[in-house]
Amino acid sequence: MSEHPADRRRFKRIAFDARTELSQGEFIWPVKLIDLSLKGLLIEKPEAWSGDKSKDFFVDIHLTDEIDITMDVHLTHEDHGQLGFVCRHISLESIQRLRRLIELNLGDEAELERELGALMEV
Repeated sequence: MSEHPADRRRFKRIAFDARTELSQGEFIWPVKLIDLSLKGLLIEKPEAWSGDKSKDFFVDIHLTDEIDITMDVHLTHEDHGQLGFVCRHISLESIQRLRRLIELNLGDEAELERELGALMEV
């Protein structure tokens, strides 16, 4: 019996709702954020989707009017009206914000440290 990909997941996903925009070149799509992790995010596929999966995207997650988490991401899968992305690059400022967000949602500092350790192995 084969192992389901979700069972192999090394990074906890947290459900999080924030105003999020996905862009590629001159195209910008407002999207619904489903969840995110230290390694990537899952969104609902926008209706007017015309993204080029061979090229990277930029995502901007607006935590407040002044505070964002931004990442360069790559599309890894498209299933059931959802798009999954892996993070290719994230600034130090954004990773600190994402770390704090995940820490607050996990409620377990040891779990967060395990995830950060796994991130360094990737």
